[in-house]
Order: sequence, then structure tokens, then C-alpha cells
Amino acid sequence: MRGTVTSIQRDPVEIPDGFTLSQNYPNPFNPQTSIEFELKDAGLATLKVYDMLGREVATLVDEHLVAGKYNATFNATELTSGTYVYQLNVAGHRLSGKMTLVK
Repeated sequence: MRGTVTSIQRDPVEIPDGFTLSQNYPNPFNPQTSIEFELKDAGLATLKVYDMLGREVATLVDEHLVAGKYNATFNATELTSGTYVYQLNVAGHRLSGKMTLVK
């Protein structure tokens, strides 16, 4: 895998009402972008990035997280320009979004 996670941060103040995944910002991006998500309940969370052929290019999160609002920073320096899909999985629920890397 060539993309890397720069950081993941939790907002300790807010407990969300649901399970959400926001559009990455900025989009399009070069070479770094942020992906925010919210978890109403604690659980094993995975946040992965795939190319348009379905190949996994990065794992940003793969751990047990408590309820809260999170922000993962994704660095795509090693990836080529194009559209990528990011997918969040928690407790059998799945959300995804598309992002565009422009170099």
C-alpha cells in the first residue's frame, strides 16, 4: 500500500447522534486531505482507501474506537492522479465516498 495516514484525531467534547462519513476536504486534493467521521457507539472501525479497480491502496484506521467525532488525515504522495474511494466499516455498517487526487 502506498498511501499513508498522517494522523487520526478524536474530538473529546462531542458524542454524535449517528454513524456518518463526511466528504473529504479539500477535494480535489494534492497530496493531503482530511476525512471526518462520527461514531455513535464504540466498535471496531476500519477506514480504507481503494483505487477505481477495487485495489486497497491504504488503511487509515483499523482499531477499536470509542464513540466520538474523528478526523483522519490522508497523505497520497506516493499515489498517481485519479479518483479513489474511501470506505468506513463499523459494526456491520458501511459508508463510502469518492475523492480526487490531482498532481
